[in-house]
Amino acid sequence: MSDNSSKNHLEFPTGGERIAKYLARAGVCSRRDAEKLIEEGRVEVDGIRLTTPAFKVASGNVIRVNGAEVQKPEATRVWRYHKPQGLVTTAKDPEGRPTVFEKLPSDLPRVISVGRLDIASEGLLLLTNDGELARQLELPATGWLRRYRVRVRGKVHDGIISKLRSGIEVEGIKYGEINVTRDEQSSGGANQWLTIGLREGKNREIRRVLAAVDIEVSRLIRLSYGPFELADLPAAVVQEVPERVLKDQMGRGPKTEMAEDGSVKRTPRPPKPGGWAKAKPKDKPKDKTRDKAKHKSRGKPNDRSSGGRTDRAGAKPYAGKPGNRSAAAAGKPGGKPGSAAKGKAGPRPSGGKPSGGRPSRPGNSGKPNANRRRNP
Repeated sequence: MSDNSSKNHLEFPTGGERIAKYLARAGVCSRRDAEKLIEEGRVEVDGIRLTTPAFKVASGNVIRVNGAEVQKPEATRVWRYHKPQGLVTTAKDPEGRPTVFEKLPSDLPRVISVGRLDIASEGLLLLTNDGELARQLELPATGWLRRYRVRVRGKVHDGIISKLRSGIEVEGIKYGEINVTRDEQSSGGANQWLTIGLREGKNREIRRVLAAVDIEVSRLIRLSYGPFELADLPAAVVQEVPERVLKDQMGRGPKTEMAEDGSVKRTPRPPKPGGWAKAKPKDKPKDKTRDKAKHKSRGKPNDRSSGGRTDRAGAKPYAGKPGNRSAAAAGKPGGKPGSAAKGKAGPRPSGGKPSGGRPSRPGNSGKPNANRRRNP
């Protein structure tokens, strides 16, 4: 007995989790039921019968419940379910009313709900096989927005909207910010549709808060829970969230763990092939004056070598061959009319000064300098 007692208090290395949480993730039972099984002595780890739930297990342990070995928890999975009216979101109802889990397909593994919808409410209900994930997503600290479409009897004026946005207290319970938007109102004015967003999700929060301001709810539909939406999912239909979407929205895939305190451990994304991008080495300082001159001359004819230039604003640059001018630009007698406009170039006249037009630069003999750069 002393060996069992010492074994029960053994702390495994980082990465282990409490036995009750492990059994809940494995789909054996709820965490509370697991604690009861341990107290009744029906749970064994590596052949040692446990007497307390204050025990941690790792992936290498062999766990048995009622003599049957417990399989390792499956990959985390999430389903969207369109809950219809008339179903209770609980595994067992003491009043014998129909429950959500009784209406689910038989091929689904053991699942639990993320939050609840009362018997009169309908819309999106998230289901998962990971009990600790469900607990984490229900916490207000997660910050996920829940959106509802609500039909009410009564007129919701601006004063009520402002009051709900500031947060109110009802029967000693404080409710946080609730955003209300008026959508439409029937012709008679008795009914009105609202869109309501909140982040806490306390028990029957919308019905109780609206009742406190004399507004009666006649229909309540949950449209979304965090990044997951009801969309056009038919009533009473279950649809699994693809693994890729699950990874994108929550960073959870097949290999997921829970921290010892029950928080979700998000698997970091692997680095891209070839590793992360490395910083480029710093280049040597450049001569800004030289780069500026190079930039100005890029794509333009060199006046000194080719004689190309723009004579007036808006005119196209000279496009002739290097060292040549058109007959009209050089003022050669007998040049064909319009040859300059067509870009045809004639031979450069001999001598340093053309017969007509602008005089050439001093020292220019009229012949192209072979040492000077020519533009193509």
